[in-house]
Amino acid sequence: MVVYDSVAIQEILPHRYPFLLVDKIIELVPRERIVGVKQVTVNEEFFKGHFPGAPVMPGVLQIEALAQVGAILALREFENRDEKIPFFTGIENARFRKPVVPGDTLILEVTALRIGNRVQRMRGVATVDGNVCSEAEILSIIADRSEQKGK
Repeated sequence: MVVYDSVAIQEILPHRYPFLLVDKIIELVPRERIVGVKQVTVNEEFFKGHFPGAPVMPGVLQIEALAQVGAILALREFENRDEKIPFFTGIENARFRKPVVPGDTLILEVTALRIGNRVQRMRGVATVDGNVCSEAEILSIIADRSEQKGK
């Protein structure tokens, strides 16, 4: 079941190609848990340099994908979300366990540890075929876009 397709995701997240790293949301329990999907294709820009002849999705982009899914969970709580922007403030206990390669379907499961009006703390696990590829605790803030202009 698709909860949010790519069009709906772009109505929530400020990210766009080539940095939008979630294709759809397939599960959602508001303020608790969310599951997204990233179809990893050989056409991804980062594969041009990481690594030619042996393409691997960078671990930092796996964590970014988890953060984007977490941002959907948090931002959907704001009626004025188009006036908000999520920023990373920390990554803790990150582990990279299995390479992600073209053709993989990356499942991005994020559980809320704290969702507030400004500060968010979430636990993310990225898997392919049930095998953990990466995991981390993700900390972020939800800032007002108007406060970011000109900085």
